[in-house]
Amino acid sequence: MSANTQPAQPHLIRALGRRDLVLLFVVAIFNINVVPSIAANGGVTIWLWIISLVLFFWPQGLAVIELAQRYPGEGGIYLWAKEVFGEFHGFLSGWSYWTSNMLYVPSVLLYVVGVSVYVLGPGHLGLADNKFFASSVSLALLALLTLLNILGLGVGKWINNLGAIGTFIAAGVLIGLGVMIWLRFGSGVTAADFKVPADSNFVLHCFGVIVFALLGLDLASIMGDEIRDPARSLPGAVAWGGLICGILYVSATLTLLVSVGKNVNMLQGVVQGVSGMTARVGVTWLTVPFALMLSLAATGIASAWTGGCARIPFVAGLDSYLPSWLGSIHPRYATPHAALIVQGVVSGGLVILSFAGAGVQETFQKLLSLAIVLNLVPYVYMFGALVKFAVTETVPRGQYGRTTLFLAGASGLLTTILAIALVFFPAQQITSLWWYEAWMVGGTLFFVGLAAFFFFVYSRHKAQQKIRAGTTAAALPAGEVGP
Repeated sequence: MSANTQPAQPHLIRALGRRDLVLLFVVAIFNINVVPSIAANGGVTIWLWIISLVLFFWPQGLAVIELAQRYPGEGGIYLWAKEVFGEFHGFLSGWSYWTSNMLYVPSVLLYVVGVSVYVLGPGHLGLADNKFFASSVSLALLALLTLLNILGLGVGKWINNLGAIGTFIAAGVLIGLGVMIWLRFGSGVTAADFKVPADSNFVLHCFGVIVFALLGLDLASIMGDEIRDPARSLPGAVAWGGLICGILYVSATLTLLVSVGKNVNMLQGVVQGVSGMTARVGVTWLTVPFALMLSLAATGIASAWTGGCARIPFVAGLDSYLPSWLGSIHPRYATPHAALIVQGVVSGGLVILSFAGAGVQETFQKLLSLAIVLNLVPYVYMFGALVKFAVTETVPRGQYGRTTLFLAGASGLLTTILAIALVFFPAQQITSLWWYEAWMVGGTLFFVGLAAFFFFVYSRHKAQQKIRAGTTAAALPAGEVGP
């Protein structure tokens, strides 16, 4: 090997076009499974949606476009934090993003279980609350999605795309039925329902869930080396995907408030609402195909996050801040198979662990809450980067001016920090405040501490490798290079 020869970097296939990106955003961001837990807090959640869209979602879109233009390439939010704030912050950002996904995907799979039992018929609805059934089906689905993503984005993207189609159909049926109910029977929701309730603790937690529901515009940037013409494809996809998701969220929440009110089941609330509405308008046959579409949509969500977030440990493995074998790609399918397998195994273990001493709905809420805290950590860095650009660059070298960068960065940063704090308020499904806070505080400290451990251990290892390489090069006769 000559002195100027560089090790070949793993080659990833550019399989995603603009349409694929829009569908990816819709299926990853519009998580209809979180709508019931939000709608259960009443009409005040509509105002929270609007506030979150203005103060967090649109600034997020601006940040993604700005940072993707400045720092294109595989890794997305991990790469951005590393370039702007340094190696450790980049690793912590990527680690938090990845580990939150390993908690979030199991919660989505539990939702798939809760909805899919409607396809089996009324006599099987109790299976959704059966721990053994829920955990077994979740683990089987997790294994299947991991395998499909190992086969490549050319295969995995079709699960995402089918999930997006299922999302559109399910949202259309839900909203259409809501309009029919409102026109025929009026609304059971009054102006008083849109006021802040006296006991606002649950609503405070709900705000954190809403902000979490709006995450994901950065997901495609994590796969930056797998997008065809990203400079042209990404901005338009962000705009269209963001607009569609905002409309769908507000419409779906309003529909559930009209059809079911505040008595919404966490896992089955959407199908619960549709089942009641179809009975009122005489189309009960629609419930089963709706549940099927909703299951497909949620499966697409799980697939999108499974495939996307596995790129974080893949890049960290290439950077040698995690074991280097995590940066390997499959010789046939050109996918980060090692990272995908590790992610699947850890997620499966968390599914089993989280069921200890808790019912299915409480398990869903615990997984979701800890995932929210960890997933919001990288957004502190993302919005902080915009503020840093605005303050330190007299002439910004990116897409937007200093005022736009500062307003978007400050708005997103403050909203993110507030959302993290509010998630520590328990949701209605939590039966033990003490165990919930122990899970949240202990889980957060554990995952952050683990990130610090891996970073500093592997940093020391990297430094020793550089010293050995330098010593070897110095010891070689002039004109010779190492193997």
